[in-house]
Amino acid sequence: MLSREQVDTIQRLHWRKKWPLRKIAKHLHLARTSIKKYLVSPSLARIRPQRFGKLDPYKPAVAELLQQAPTIRCAEIAQHLHSMGYRGGARILREHLRQVRASRSWSSLDAIRQGVFDWMRAVLQGALNGAALAKELGHVVELDGLLVGVREGRLSQRNRAMVILARERGINQSHARSFLHISKQTATKYWRLYQRGGTAALFAKRVNSRQKSKDEGIKQAVFALLHSPPSAHGINRSTWRLTDLQQVFRGRGEQLSRYVIRTIIKEAGYKWRKARIVLTSKDPEYKAKIEVIKKILSELKSDEAFFSIDEFGPFAVKKQGGRKRVAPEESYTVPQWQKSKGYLVITAALELSRNQVTHFYSPKKNTKEMIKMMDLLRAQYRDCKTIYLSWDAASWHISKELFAEIKKRNEKPASCRYPIVKTAPLPAGAQFLNIIESVFSGMARAIIHNSDYQSLDAAKGAIDGHFENRNEHFRKYPKRAGRKIWGAERVQSEFRESNNCKDPLYR
Repeated sequence: MLSREQVDTIQRLHWRKKWPLRKIAKHLHLARTSIKKYLVSPSLARIRPQRFGKLDPYKPAVAELLQQAPTIRCAEIAQHLHSMGYRGGARILREHLRQVRASRSWSSLDAIRQGVFDWMRAVLQGALNGAALAKELGHVVELDGLLVGVREGRLSQRNRAMVILARERGINQSHARSFLHISKQTATKYWRLYQRGGTAALFAKRVNSRQKSKDEGIKQAVFALLHSPPSAHGINRSTWRLTDLQQVFRGRGEQLSRYVIRTIIKEAGYKWRKARIVLTSKDPEYKAKIEVIKKILSELKSDEAFFSIDEFGPFAVKKQGGRKRVAPEESYTVPQWQKSKGYLVITAALELSRNQVTHFYSPKKNTKEMIKMMDLLRAQYRDCKTIYLSWDAASWHISKELFAEIKKRNEKPASCRYPIVKTAPLPAGAQFLNIIESVFSGMARAIIHNSDYQSLDAAKGAIDGHFENRNEHFRKYPKRAGRKIWGAERVQSEFRESNNCKDPLYR
């Protein structure tokens, strides 16, 4: 147990002089655990009777000798004390000399530290004029820029400039870090920045990684990669991970953090839980099919047409929920159990170059409805030489009966003046590339969400009106077609490998 005097010394060194526990332990020859215990509970100390050692009466004489000759040896002091009547051993004297000299060295270090603090504080407060600083730091090439950063910059700029000025003046980095309350790594980074590019690099604004998530080029690159299977990039997985995506971009020489990739995917409305099912195609011929579609669209002539075809539904005609503005006292609810007024299946085709939608209502999704759509498009676009039909890999889209009917119609004589029908199928599991899905999403938000049609005919009338208005608008403004006008649709009506046409929050 420590004495009251020792506990008071611990309290004074820690709370007044701000000494760390390691320094106090070394100074008093105590364990840090003991010091910590008496800092928490000073009452643990007991009052011991004051005891005097053999050296105590001679300590003033030792101090006088040290003041006259700081480097005097212990043997010489012992010889002098023995002549004065000292009967103690040399070990006690040697220990006392070590403590006295150690305390004097700490006092000198504290004086140096205080002088450094005073100089740095004077620089920050502008107490030192330019002439005085120029005399001390005249060798610094960019002194004016550093002083501007110290006096007019933000806190981070002041710290950066102060680190450089202190180091150029020869101040120990530990003193500068203690004054500025920054880490060793931070101070070293500031110095390296200054060495690399001067004040321009030192004060350069940090590039905000969030800006990358707003870059359209980076977004397209992320989704183009996300839509392809990982195996196409040498990764033995069936689904993408953030680490895998980052690794592929790094191999291309593009540095994207996982935060940026996650933000891009999240802002698009997708979640990793769904991404494993919807976002990634596992078709081994994914790249080949995509290249075929790109080639067709890049070489599409004025007398050719490319159609994106799919079905919407079936969906029940009843009161639908959704988001809308509600008055403060109004309660917006949708009954869980409703009597359906029927159901609808919409079969539609979107012609990409003209941005026109052709649709009708089907009782079911089957091959007969696809044949019906093909005949309708052949009749509607008789002025074209060739039409391309593109759809996903649903069974009724790739049935033998459908291809047999396509072959039969193409074998008819040219005198019938019908276009040749060719197919450009999408990769399996790549519904997100089917552009008609974007049109369906826009229609659902505008017509079906928050609806309460009283009959099937009322619902059909609203859907027909939506597509008619859309077609009329794009006939008048073909160059302005797309997301800027029809904001309800997810993406522009054009084929891109990075498209996310299917709304993950609906269907």
